[in-house]
Formats: sequence, structure tokens, C-alpha cells
Amino acid sequence: MVPVSTHTAAPTEGASSAPGAFIQDRLAGWVSDLTTLHELTERLAGTSTLDSALHELLGAGAALVGAGRGLLILEPSDGRGPSRTIGLGLAHAELGHIETVPRSATAYGRFLDGLPDTDGPLASPDILGDARLDPRCREVAARLGYAASYAQPLATETSGRLGAAVWLYDEPAEPLERQCHLVGVYARYAAEHLARLLELERARADAAVIAEELFPSRLPRIPGVRLAARRLAASEGGGDWYDALPLPDDALGLAVGSVGGSGPAALAAMGRLRAGLRAYAVLEGEDPVAVLSDLELLLRLTEPAAAATALYAYCEPDRRTILLAGAGHTPPLVTGDRRTEFVETTLSAPLGMLSCWEAPSVEFTPLPGETVLLYTDGLLRRTGDTMDRAFARLHTAAAGIPKALRQDPGAVVDHILRAVLPDVPDRNRGTEDVALLAVRFD
Repeated sequence: MVPVSTHTAAPTEGASSAPGAFIQDRLAGWVSDLTTLHELTERLAGTSTLDSALHELLGAGAALVGAGRGLLILEPSDGRGPSRTIGLGLAHAELGHIETVPRSATAYGRFLDGLPDTDGPLASPDILGDARLDPRCREVAARLGYAASYAQPLATETSGRLGAAVWLYDEPAEPLERQCHLVGVYARYAAEHLARLLELERARADAAVIAEELFPSRLPRIPGVRLAARRLAASEGGGDWYDALPLPDDALGLAVGSVGGSGPAALAAMGRLRAGLRAYAVLEGEDPVAVLSDLELLLRLTEPAAAATALYAYCEPDRRTILLAGAGHTPPLVTGDRRTEFVETTLSAPLGMLSCWEAPSVEFTPLPGETVLLYTDGLLRRTGDTMDRAFARLHTAAAGIPKALRQDPGAVVDHILRAVLPDVPDRNRGTEDVALLAVRFD
């Protein structure tokens, strides 16, 4: 609503349109501000990670208050973390200089410590000329070339204090009242968004810790073979897994699998399925078909709404033989100096899809020096290619392993990850879990 006077004075010559022009200018300014605020909040809402949201908030706030540089400190008051400091136009060393100022002498420090005078934003329009400020504060400002600052707390009613943003000016300055209002509205929205992403990141971190506990703390040492494994967790937490366990007579049980879905439910189902397979492998590991048949029954009885793929292999290193069975799972890949090829396996349905699962086993004999790679289909799906092209990419990556790396199964899987997923900026993030288990025969 626009406040206007109820009394209209008689227009004077040459100024008849002045009140209307003033109102139009004010309306145009408000519309522009609302449009800007809408665009910035839409961009912030599009961020899905805590780091991207922090950088978006800092940059948008700088644009709103007309500053060129700044820093944002994330430090939740509940002490559960995570804590981060990011800069805008500030190098890591410059952030370090700012952190040498006594915390109680900084606006963000007073925000984070919850001091009584920090209910709202704090402006320091002339840092170098304000004798009341800590000398170290003025010294660092002079060294880094900023002369004024505007600090905004980040907090919500439910989560409490989350952190603070500080924007820096090269000359003595202070944002206009309109700018202060806009950045205050934006910061309140941003704090709510940050609080949601913070809880999501904490949940992901907790799930990652639990997932790590579900995997072998170390791989078994069996004469005649060397093992290496890698796992890339999906951003939402998935159900891909691997296992390797020693069996009687120096035999070795090898397994990879994937449970459908994501999040805590998939993680829990994966843990139960892996534990079940371990038990069946100890009882009847020489018969992979029986192991997967028992696992299918377990899944049907305990996880009636779930489906899973799995591959189990019974390995006798002294004879260099592998007997395996798969349930809807990707075929192993054997690679060495003389050949790189997928192991021929029969087509079979995933576990939980049929009333009674069964498929024949396959036996093959790796040559000395060859490595057998067991993997989940997340490795193929993360490429973004069709499955045929993803299989071809995996085959090419394995065939191109340098001879010097083939002696080490860990180097083999690392090379394959780099070659198959070269365009992924962060291989530890993605929508698909990846699990790889490499077995090299001496």
C-alpha cells in the first residue's frame, strides 16, 4: 500500500505532474526491489548443497548492499557443526588475517557468541577512523584495503544462531535504509534455507558413518590373491555394497550387490542383506546358487517391498578358479596383459522379483597376473551414457591400464574410476552408489 495525502493541493504552473511522477518513481523502485529479491531467493532456493548455498548467499548479499568483498562464517550455536568460513574476493591468507582480530572485537564474533547488542545487523561505516574499535581490527582493515563493513546475523527461531555474513567496502560507506531492509529480508529467508540444508548434510554425514561401519574394516589376506575395494556413496545414501570373507580351506567368498532405493531405508536393507549373505556363504559358500537362493528367500520374507541385485563368487586361489552366480547383476570383468573381457553369465532376474529365484552358476579360471573386477551398476549409470556405451567405456578403461599399475589391484580400481568417470567434478558426489571389488591373482 502506498501512503498518499488525502488533501490535494491545486497544481501550480509547471509542477502539475510532480506528485504523480514521485509516486510512480516510488512504485517503480519498490517493484524493482521486489523483482530483485524474488530473483535472488529463487537462485538460492535452487541450491541443493550447503556449500553452494553459502556462496550464493554471500554473493547475493554483496550485490544488495553494494559491497565488493565479504566473508561468511557458519558456526551453528548447538555445537554440532559443521563449521565453515568462506570468502568473497578474499584469498585464504586474507581470511587468515581477519581471523587474527580478537573475536569479541568483530561483529561476526559478537553475533556467534550471542552478545546482547547483536539482535540486528551492525554497521561500521569508518573502520580506520573509529577509535573505539580494537587496534588490531583497524590494522587488518588497513592491510587488506577495506574501510567499512556491514554485518548481518543468520538465525532462525527453531535452529537458533547459524552464523553471520560480513560485507566489506573499499571506502567509508554504509548501506542505505532500503538496502538494509532488502538484505535483512533476504537473510531471514536464507537462514531458513541454510537450516534445512544443514539438517540434510548432518543426516548424510550420519548415514555415511553408519555405511562405513557396515563394510569390512579390512579385506582378508589369502595366499595367491590380493584384494582392493572402493565405494563412492550417493549424495542421498544408497544401497550398493561389497564384501570379501575368508572361508575354510583358504577359499574366499566375494560379493557385490545393490538394494533399490536411497536413504536410511536402503542403507538398513543393505546391511541386513549383506549380513544374510555372509551367513549363507559360511554355511554353503561352495554353491553360489544356493547362497543366492537363500538370500532371495530372506529378502522376500523380511523386505517384501524391496528388490536387489547380487553377485556371489566362490574363489579357490590355489586352483585359480572362480565359481559364481548372479541375480540381475552386472557381469564381472577380467583384465590382464593378454585379454580384457566380460565374463559370460546367464541372464537372471533380480532378487525379490520372482516367486522362486534360480539361475545356473558359471566357472572360469583367471590367468596368473589377471585381475577380476566386480562392480555395481552405479559405476555405469554415473557416466550418463546408455548402458551399451557405459560397458564399452568400462572395457576401454580396463584395457588401457598401464602395465606398471597392473601389479596393484588398488591402482587398477583407481585408474578405472578416473577413466570411466573423467568428467565428474566430485566423484564422491552423485545420485548413484558405486562399489568396486578387485581381485588380482598372483
